Amino acid sequence: MAKKHGKKYEDAKKQVDVTKEYTASEAIELVKKVAPANFDETVEVAVRLGVDPRKADQQIRGAVVLPNGTGKTQRVLVFAKGEKAKEAEEAGADFVGEEDLVNKIQQGWMDFDVVVATPDMMAQVGKLGRVLGPKGLMPNPKTGTVTMDVTQAVNEIKAGKVEYRVEKAGNVHVPIGKVSFTEEQLLANFKTILDILAKAKPSAAKGTYMKNIAVSSSMGPGVKVSTSGFTS
Repeated sequence: MAKKHGKKYEDAKKQVDVTKEYTASEAIELVKKVAPANFDETVEVAVRLGVDPRKADQQIRGAVVLPNGTGKTQRVLVFAKGEKAKEAEEAGADFVGEEDLVNKIQQGWMDFDVVVATPDMMAQVGKLGRVLGPKGLMPNPKTGTVTMDVTQAVNEIKAGKVEYRVEKAGNVHVPIGKVSFTEEQLLANFKTILDILAKAKPSAAKGTYMKNIAVSSSMGPGVKVSTSGFTS
């Protein structure tokens, strides 16, 4: 059944030319203008890549600190003990613990946004795979969330670090800020994401790499962005 949208969404959609590919700055300006909600919506970029994520050499995953942050304060949970737990607390982690936090999460507690763990804690954190995995919260060395440098990990997350990961269909979705951001702030964050994806192009990927790019607010319609200048 087709998804029904409200009047505000339909009004916003009428202002977007679906046949046109806008420049990045035009697209961001339009997304800000037509955002239909009466709250500060998140702005997201969606990129369709010409990769086959089922193949190990074409999986794209990592993390990057956006120059202007995301506009959202992330609640960081750190699994660490001893000196590393103390470092995490001093860096500003919201929750720090070990077995106690594993038990709490197993009982349904989920009041956090990002999970960091020191390598020696991963045996315990592994018990939470079924809970954290589907939500994309499992710590991973590729995204810098399994590390002995908990201070750097917490600082980067608080500064606006975002993770990117190619999904089964070849799409990557990443938040680049809020509607209240200036066009310049959103554009700088947008370019940071596109640059990092271009650099992550696997040598095994064939044909067009950046197939489609779109920008949208969380409640608004997608606006297509021209891939010229971003293709590689």
